[in-house]
Amino acid sequence: YVVLVAPSGKARKGTAMRPCMNFLRKLGIKLAAEAITREALIREMNNSTNTYIDEKTGTITIHSSLTVFSQELTVFLGYHNQQLISDLCDWYDCRDVWTYRTKTAGTDEIYGVWLNLIGATTPEMLQCSLPPDAIGGGLTSRTIFVQAKDKDKLVPIPFKTKRELELEELLLHDLEQISMLQGRFSVTEKWLDKWVQWYTDQAMNPPFTQPQLQGYNERRPTHLLKLCMIASAARSDSLIIELEDFDKA
Repeated sequence: YVVLVAPSGKARKGTAMRPCMNFLRKLGIKLAAEAITREALIREMNNSTNTYIDEKTGTITIHSSLTVFSQELTVFLGYHNQQLISDLCDWYDCRDVWTYRTKTAGTDEIYGVWLNLIGATTPEMLQCSLPPDAIGGGLTSRTIFVQAKDKDKLVPIPFKTKRELELEELLLHDLEQISMLQGRFSVTEKWLDKWVQWYTDQAMNPPFTQPQLQGYNERRPTHLLKLCMIASAARSDSLIIELEDFDKA
């Protein structure tokens, strides 16, 4: 879960996200509606089920992968929507099976839960939309917040240069290759040595001592692992996580 946070109109959050939406659509990535009820979101996740076969072992794996793309995060989250926030906390751990039961519609079982979320909001709206218990050990500890106070530069007449258009095509090609990767990641011995050292050090000397950030401290290893996979996929199609991926993550 990644959320861009900046004052309204100051840092151009939507401008930063818009090209990403173009890539997602061109790649055929399954997207949830920006404004959606909890029940409809669960249904969309259930409908996004897919499978892949591990060429090495022949094992068939089922996954339900869905991406939430919300330029106004509060539209997606609603106001103090405790049930949806609890669901997002559950889904973050990528359960093998997640069960949803209703009084009248029966039972839905979602296999291989994988929900991605990219959103944007202002500091004020973030405080309004989240209940107090979501701070610290709840949803915020599972989210990477990217914060800016102002735009990086002024662009009176935005346009893409010839080189930028070429880079856009190259990036689309890379993303197409990444989207076709499947299977299990493996790690090198150097990565494993660094991981063990880092995991121990950060457990003994947590980077944050405030009570509100203890939940985030506990989830930093999961954030790091997910970022290592992203860094590896961006660098190579080997599905091998190396030391440089650790350092980047």
